[in-house]
Amino acid sequence: MLRPTVLSLLLACAVSLGSAAVILENGMPILWAQTASQVTDLPSQNSVLTPDPWNFLHRMSLYRLMIAATDPFLGSMGTNATDSPIWGLPLQLGWMLTSGRLADPTGATTCGKQTGDTKCISPQSWWGCVNYFASALPFMSAAQQGLMGAGVEVQMQVPEGVTDYCTTYATCAVTYPDVMSKWDAFFQGLKAASESPLPENEKKDSLLGLYWEAQMASSYASSACSARQSHYSAAEVSFSKNWQNSAEYVAAAHFHSNLENSAMFITPLPSRILQDGDSAPNIADLSEAENHTLYIFSWINSINSLLGGTVVRMWKSAMCSVSTREKGRDMLGQLLLNPGFATSTFLSIIGEMTRGC
Repeated sequence: MLRPTVLSLLLACAVSLGSAAVILENGMPILWAQTASQVTDLPSQNSVLTPDPWNFLHRMSLYRLMIAATDPFLGSMGTNATDSPIWGLPLQLGWMLTSGRLADPTGATTCGKQTGDTKCISPQSWWGCVNYFASALPFMSAAQQGLMGAGVEVQMQVPEGVTDYCTTYATCAVTYPDVMSKWDAFFQGLKAASESPLPENEKKDSLLGLYWEAQMASSYASSACSARQSHYSAAEVSFSKNWQNSAEYVAAAHFHSNLENSAMFITPLPSRILQDGDSAPNIADLSEAENHTLYIFSWINSINSLLGGTVVRMWKSAMCSVSTREKGRDMLGQLLLNPGFATSTFLSIIGEMTRGC
């Protein structure tokens, strides 16, 4: 968790920069009030749950149900009802919706468009595809681990003619074994942690480690979505790759992706799909905060590429203990949300932290 003084600074910076992404509604993820509050609210057939992950409200419901089912095991995260690390995912999905990234990028349908079904998630959307691995797959794992009730089975709906998404725990475990085993490990770890004698801060760090291992497994497996990037501009594709690469740093630092922390990092993401010619930090119709975030994402990826992947390796090496991961989380916040934080400082501090491991 960011220290209060740092958190206050970053919130002030984020507000002063301005932002455009709409991800909250009455303090909760957008359209949260319209989502399923219990498993029985989901459609079912022959006693098998059959949610439609191509409907925004259904996909958001998967997150709401996972949060409710895991909260009893997450006391080490804090005392607030929004301290679960899973909160970052519904906020991210909300940003994808309001920024137009879940709509059909091919133009062949009106799925997700203002002129069509605004809550439709297109199977052709790269963003919707990537998010499927971080929503449908963990939900199926949670159900398999008994968190949705004893013996509950899940069969995800799939649009007619779409064949490249796994829709049951069994098929996903065969196609993406690492993803399912990592999410299984996270959900099993929750139960074990509730009985662990470890201090709360170590318990929290351990659970966040399991959570981010699962998240990164989902991210790596979503390379299956790469063909869908051909529907977007070079600027959007570049951003999408930088966005995915940034997760390497966040995961290694065991970022506590509760609602408050996640909102700070997701709010300044670009509020529309990038077009050819968009070049941060000089995109006229995006806020200063959005331009700064795009610039930093690009800078981190560029410097890492120039140095042959050294920066990511150094960062992961530096995140060697509970204390260095805490420092790492603070530094990521400074880098992304405080324009006065020099990029050169980031590199020098990484070097110092690595030597301390």
